[in-house]
Amino acid sequence: MSRRASGLKAWLLQRLSAVYIALFAFYFLFAMLGGAAQSHEAWRAWLASPMPALAMILFFIALTTHAWVGIRDVLVDYARPLWLRLSLLSVVGVILLGSLSGAVMALLAAR
Repeated sequence: MSRRASGLKAWLLQRLSAVYIALFAFYFLFAMLGGAAQSHEAWRAWLASPMPALAMILFFIALTTHAWVGIRDVLVDYARPLWLRLSLLSVVGVILLGSLSGAVMALLAAR
């Protein structure tokens, strides 16, 4: 893949993830205003149903993707020594994957 196509892919991922994050924020706001979080039991019951759980898992995937593309672009542009860039990208990748897996595990444990 050419560098130009790689940049287009990153741009598209950033925009699509931003759109999903915004749509989910509205969905979540309306769900909370509609009474999904009246109590802890109601919150767990809401998360136990398949659609909200799937929407929230997709939200965390989109959030992780959005963060990765943004941080990767900054590090590629400003971290000059190659060893520093690769080290920082590795650390950020591990942190983001760990955060994503922790969020998904917490959601699955709520079911």
